[in-house]
Amino acid sequence: MTDERNAATPPVAKKVPKERTHHGDTFVDDYEWLRDKDDPEVTAYLEAQNAFTEAHTWHLADLRKQIFDEIKSRTKETDMSVPVRRGRFWYYARTQEGKQYSTSCRCPIAGDDDWTAPKVDDGVQLPGEEILLDSNVEAEGHDFFSLGALTVSDDGNWLAYSTDVVGDERYTLRIKDLRTGEVLDDVVTDTSGSAVWSADARHVFYSTVDAVWRPDTVWRHDIGAGTEDVQVFHEPDERFWVGMGTTRSDKYLVIGVGSKITSESYVLEADNPTGEFRSVVPRVDGVEYSVEHAVIGGGDYFVIVHNEVVDGEKAENFAIDIAPVDDPSDRRPLIAHDPARRIEDLDAFADYLVLSYRREALPRLAIADLRQIDGIPVESDFHEVEFDQELSTAGLGGNPEWWSPKLRIGYGSFIEPAELFELDVATGERTLLKRQPVLGGYDPSDYVQSREWAVADDGTRIPLSVVRRRETDAAKPAPLLLYGYGSYEASIDPYFSVSRLSMLDRGMVFVLAHIRGGGEMGRYWYENGKELSKKNTFTDFVAAGRHLVETGWTTPQQMVAEGGSAGGLLMGAVANLAPELFNGILASVPFVDALNSILDPSLPLTVIEWDEWGDPLHDPKVYEYMKTYTPYENVDAKPYPPILALTSLNDTRVLYTEAAKWVARLQEKSTSGNPILLKTEMTAGHGGVSGRYKQWEEVAFEIAWILQQSGALEN
Repeated sequence: MTDERNAATPPVAKKVPKERTHHGDTFVDDYEWLRDKDDPEVTAYLEAQNAFTEAHTWHLADLRKQIFDEIKSRTKETDMSVPVRRGRFWYYARTQEGKQYSTSCRCPIAGDDDWTAPKVDDGVQLPGEEILLDSNVEAEGHDFFSLGALTVSDDGNWLAYSTDVVGDERYTLRIKDLRTGEVLDDVVTDTSGSAVWSADARHVFYSTVDAVWRPDTVWRHDIGAGTEDVQVFHEPDERFWVGMGTTRSDKYLVIGVGSKITSESYVLEADNPTGEFRSVVPRVDGVEYSVEHAVIGGGDYFVIVHNEVVDGEKAENFAIDIAPVDDPSDRRPLIAHDPARRIEDLDAFADYLVLSYRREALPRLAIADLRQIDGIPVESDFHEVEFDQELSTAGLGGNPEWWSPKLRIGYGSFIEPAELFELDVATGERTLLKRQPVLGGYDPSDYVQSREWAVADDGTRIPLSVVRRRETDAAKPAPLLLYGYGSYEASIDPYFSVSRLSMLDRGMVFVLAHIRGGGEMGRYWYENGKELSKKNTFTDFVAAGRHLVETGWTTPQQMVAEGGSAGGLLMGAVANLAPELFNGILASVPFVDALNSILDPSLPLTVIEWDEWGDPLHDPKVYEYMKTYTPYENVDAKPYPPILALTSLNDTRVLYTEAAKWVARLQEKSTSGNPILLKTEMTAGHGGVSGRYKQWEEVAFEIAWILQQSGALEN
C-alpha cells in the first residue's frame, strides 16, 4: 500500500485552449473550462486532485491526529465568554465539550448600577439564564454552518439572526420573539448577513447583494406587519459596498458606503426609523471618512475621522474633526494629521473618547476623560495606554454600553494568551476579567518574540515579527515558517495562537513579514504596495526570506512560506520569483488567476477591486503591469518547490477555479518533480470548513505538511 500510494501521479487536466485578447495582447488559457462548477467533469477532476493529495499526505495521518489532540488538549472546550451588559441583560456565549458551535445566552442584570460581570463555574447556568440561539441546533442536518447577524432589539424583546448553511455568504434572516421563543414567519433570504434594529424595536434594517455579491441595498422590515419591505437606500455605483450600523450612543442609524478609496456616511435618528437618511459629508472621490456621535458638555457632535486635504496637504494618515450634529459643515480640528501615526478610529462613550491608532507597526490606544475636560478636548487631553511587551496588540473589547463607567480593553501578544481587562480611567487601575485559558501548564516565559528588519530592493526597511521557543538557538539555522499577506491595508498584529505551539514546540520559528500593501506602517505603506506598486509586496516578502537566510535564522531547505486569499496571490508570485528560496509553499484560497478575474466585471467583487489593483480592462498600462506578476500567467518551466493549495467549492470571494487552474498549470510546467497538491473543500466557503473541531482538523492537516516540508520532523 505504501509504495502504491507514493507512486500516485497527479490527474492530468485536459487542455481546452481559449483565447483572451485585451489591448492587442492574446493569452491562450488551456484550463478556463474548470470554471464550470456544474460540469461533472470538473467535479471529478477536483475529487481526483483530492485523492492525489491524500495519497501524498496519508503518511502524516498519525501526526495530524497528534496535532489535533494537542490543540484539543490545550483548549478549554467547555467555556464561556465574559458577559457584556446591554440594557437590562448580560449577554455571553458558551461552548461545550463535544459541540462544534457556541450557544448564545443572556441573564438579567441585578439593577441599574450592576456593572460587575457575573462569574460562573463551567457549565453552570446563571440565575435567569436564557438561551437566545443554539448554533448547534441551527446547524443540524447541514455540512456547513455560519452565523451572520445576532442582534437584540433595544427593549430586549426581539432577536434578529441570520444563517448561511452553504458557504456562499448569502444569509437567511429570521426574527425570534424572546418573550415566547417563537420564530416568526418573517423570513428574508439572500441577505448580506447584517441586521440593525430601530429604537422602537418595530423595524429591522438589513442589506441585500447584487448579482456579483456586492452589498448594495438597505431595506426596512416592519416586524409582524406582513407588509412589503421598504427600500431605504440603494447604491448604483459598482465600486461601492454598503454597510449599516449605529453610533455607539444608539442615537443614530448609520449607512456607510465605501470603495477602496472613497466613502460616505448617511445618518438617521434611530427613534425615527421611517425618516430619510441624510449625508453627513458629501462624497468626494479619493476622500474617506467615518462618523461617530459624541455628547460633550451637553452638546451633540459628530466626530469625523477623515483623510481630506488640510492646509494644502492631504491627511494621508487621517485626522479628526468635530462638528455640531445640526450643522456638520461647521467643522473644527480635534486631532491633527501626523505622518508617523495612522489614525484608525475614534469611539465615543458618555464619559470618554477613545482614539485607536498605530505607530511603528503596532496598534495603540489613547483616552480622553471628558469628566476632566472643560469644553471640547484637545489632542493633549488624550493619554496613551501603555503596556510592557514590545510586540503587543491592544484594542477596545466588549464595550457595547455607552454608559459603561469603565472601559474594557483586549490585549495580547505572540507569546501571551489574549486578555480582557477593565480599565478605571480615573485611577488607571486594571482588573483582569479573563485570560485565554491554555491548558497543560503553558508558560509564556518559555517563548521569545522579537523584531527584525529586512531591507527591500529599494532600501525600504521591512519589519518582521519573530517568535520561537526560548531554547531554539537563534544562532543556528532552524525550520521556519514565513507568513505574509500585504493587501487592502490589512494589518496583521501580534496575536497568540494555540495551534502555533505545535510548531514552536517542535523547534520551528514563526516569522510574520509586515510587507507593503498592508497597513502596519501607515497609509503610505499601503499605497506603496497596491496598483502600479504592487510588486513591492512580492519583492518585500522575498527580501524577508533572503534576510532570514543571510542572518542565519534558517536555510532554503528549512523554510516554508504561507499566505491566504490575497496572501495566496503573494504565494503564487513568490513561487515564480524565487522558487529556490523555499522548500514548501502553502497557499489558502489563493487569488492566483488575478488578471483574468479583474478583467471580468461580471465576476463577484471585480469592479470594487479596481481601486486596489487597477483597471486592466480599460487601462493598457495596468494590464501590462498585472500580466508581469499575476501568478497563473507567469507559471513557467521552473523547478518549483512542493506546493499545497487549499480552496473551497462555494467560495464567492476567491473562486475555487483560481487554485484549480493554477495547480493544473504548475503540474504541467514544473521541472522539479516536487508534488503540487490541491485540496478542495466541497462544502465550504472562503473561510474554509465550519465547526471548531473540523477547523482544528484542517489546521492540523496544514501544520503537519509544514512540519514535514521544513524538516522539523527530522530534529
